Parts: sequence; structure tokens; C-alpha cells
Amino acid sequence: MITESRLKKVLNSGKFAVTAECGPPKGADPEVVKSKGKILKDHVDSINVTDNQTGVVRLSSLAACALLKAEGLDPVLQMVTRDRNRIALQSDVLGASALGIRNILCLSGDHQSFGNQPQAKGVFDIDSIQFIQTVRKMRDAGEIIGGDKLTTPPQLFIGAVANPFADPFKYRATRLATKVDAGAEFIQTQCIYNLKRFKEWMGLVSDLGMADKVYILGGITPLKSAKMAEYMAKNVAGMDIPEEVINRMKAAPAKEQRQEGIKIAVETVQALKEIKGIHGVHIMAIEWEEVVPQIVEESKLFPRPQV
Repeated sequence: MITESRLKKVLNSGKFAVTAECGPPKGADPEVVKSKGKILKDHVDSINVTDNQTGVVRLSSLAACALLKAEGLDPVLQMVTRDRNRIALQSDVLGASALGIRNILCLSGDHQSFGNQPQAKGVFDIDSIQFIQTVRKMRDAGEIIGGDKLTTPPQLFIGAVANPFADPFKYRATRLATKVDAGAEFIQTQCIYNLKRFKEWMGLVSDLGMADKVYILGGITPLKSAKMAEYMAKNVAGMDIPEEVINRMKAAPAKEQRQEGIKIAVETVQALKEIKGIHGVHIMAIEWEEVVPQIVEESKLFPRPQV
């Protein structure tokens, strides 16, 4: 049974890390989570579990992480500030650690207006940066917000997200620095299609001295079709898919577009491996977990290192 964060050990050892994403089901069947875990096992170091992504009600991230942990996997608990006040957030951090979960990704969360419960009240009692600070203080100082002491501090490897492509562009590296200063130890980025733009962002990150202070994992989302590429480019905020990528997907016959999307993903992984300051990749194959092993193997990232 895993007792420490495998992700932390891989990164600390200097190895190129691979994480993937598991979307919980819109129901209470634990086998859905377990089956996704079996697909990803041995090909990734850790598995993120999303927290009611896009504001849609799903099986809780904490419960899904516990299921993956029981299967011998190293889960990354995603937790958003949208749905919980500071009491609930800190309580769930303690609960996660007690269950043996050793990684957390702190986020604000997609606004509830985008999901299937638009009438829900967003909490946002604290923001993602304050949440990072809170978890770091709970772990390192053994204190909750307000200064009360914990009997047993949580043991969690603390992560955050970054979108190198949102506007204003030059502010994105500064925002990353703010999260690192708050206590983030690893960063998972928005999915990358515009490598030129991403390299520019990494240059700004390096100029701020952040590339040596935090582990950065580049986001990868394989495209299933040209329509998916066009939709994401037009409708997903902060998404940057160059016209040449869309045209490349369009040029492939309809039956071959999925394989073309996989090929683009593999090429992106290979390119990221050559960028200074990139310590791994985070593969977000949305409801397409079965393709992750292929991407990992074709990217020559299999077998995963022993740590």
C-alpha cells in the first residue's frame, strides 16, 4: 500500500512525471472509478480526481480518491473553493490525509452557472491562493486559519493550476509566482496546443526564478475530432488552439481523426520533454482514459520509474 506521495518521490528523484485525470461518474457506482484506475495503473504516477468539474454534480472527489487509494494507486485530490467554506475545506483536508491521500490540487472551480445547478450559491469563502496558504500552514505549522493548533497535521503534497494562455498574457507568469509563494509545490497547466506561446510563458516563468522553485507539469488533452478542436477554440475560455492544429485535424479522414489527435498529443509530450523547467506531463483525456497508456508508451515514458 502506498504510504507516501509517489508523485512527490518521482519529481524529487528528478524523473519525468506522468499524471492523468479521472472524472468521477454522475452516480454512486464505485466500479466506474475502479475501472478507470485499472486502465491508468502502471502507466502513470498519480491520478487526479476532478471535483464536480464544470459545476456538474458527480461522485465526490474525496470518495473517488479513497477508492483509488484502496486499489493501490496514488490519487491527487482536486478540491475547489466554490462549494465549501473554510471550515469544510479544512475538515476535508484533514479527512483526506487521514485516508492516506497524499496529494492535493487547490482550485477555485468552474462557476456554477456553467453546470447543471446554475441556481446553486457559490461559496468562494476563500480563493485558491488563500486555500494553498491554508493547506501549507496546516501541514507545516500544524495550525488552521486563526491559529488554533492541530493534534496531527495533514501530510499532503500541494499543487495548483496555471493557464499560460489566458489574458493578460504577461500576468500569467506573475500569477504562477503568487501561487508558488503561497506554498504550491507542483503545477499542472492548461492543455497545450500552442507550443510557441507556451515556450514564451516558460521564458517569463524562468525570468521570475520560478522554474527552479516548483515542479511544472504540462497539460495534454488528445483531440478526438476536428469538431472538438473547433469547439474548444471558440467556446472554452483561455484555450489556445492554433489554426494549423485545427487544419491538421480537418485534413485527416473522419475515421482517422482520433489517431491524428493522439499523434499530436505524443508530439507535444516529446516537445515538452525538451523544455527546461518542465518536470512532467498531466494527461487530461476527457472520458477517454483508455488512450492514456498508448500516449505514454508512444512518448517513451513507459515503464514508469521505480522509486
